[in-house]
This record gives sequence, C-alpha cells and structure tokens, in this order.
Amino acid sequence: MQDARTRCKAVRSPRGAKVTEIDWGDGHTGIYPHTILRGYCPCAGCQGHTGTISFIEPSGDIQTELDQIEPVGNYALRLVWFDGHGSGLYSYKYLRALCHCDECRPGSMKDDRGELPRM
Repeated sequence: MQDARTRCKAVRSPRGAKVTEIDWGDGHTGIYPHTILRGYCPCAGCQGHTGTISFIEPSGDIQTELDQIEPVGNYALRLVWFDGHGSGLYSYKYLRALCHCDECRPGSMKDDRGELPRM
C-alpha cells in the first residue's frame, strides 16, 4: 500500500503560473515554485548519473514556465517546460521533499538550496 504522504491526489498549475500546488493523500497541500522545480530537475542531463542532486540556478534561455505535467504510473510526474526540456521524472517522494510551503520550509529555510539524495 502506498504511503499517504506520497500519494498524489491533485495537481494545480494554471498556464502562466509561477508555482505548482499538489494535494497529497495525507491532506497536505505542497507548494512548488517553478524555479525550485527546474533548478532541482532530477534528469541525467541536468544532474549527471550519480551522486546527490544539486540546485542549478535557472538562467539565460532556461524556462521556468511549465508547458505540461504528465503522470507517470502511480509514482511520478513528468514536467515539460516551455523550452522543450522534459526528461526529468519527479517521483512523488522527491516532490514531497521539495515542498516549499510554510509548514515544510518556514522563513529563511525557503532560501536553502542544499543537495538532495536521489529518490
């Protein structure tokens, strides 16, 4: 049985939004600034094949506006950005760790850009 903390119930990311919201099975609503989602893209092209995942500041022609969000089975979302980048699969466990709501990342923690384990 899937953990309610990592069971995605609904995703909201209207066209032009700068933030995506995810409702989780335990009643939590996660907040995901697009800069964070793109900066922590887990794909091999952005992060390599081994080690931890580091924040890569989106700059230049890197888009932080989402074009599509596609579910991948019962375990992940594929995010496709307006610049065509879309090879990163964001597991629900990984997304839960990226949450930037006031409960998960209060105050100055919102600016923390530490490394994350691969999930």
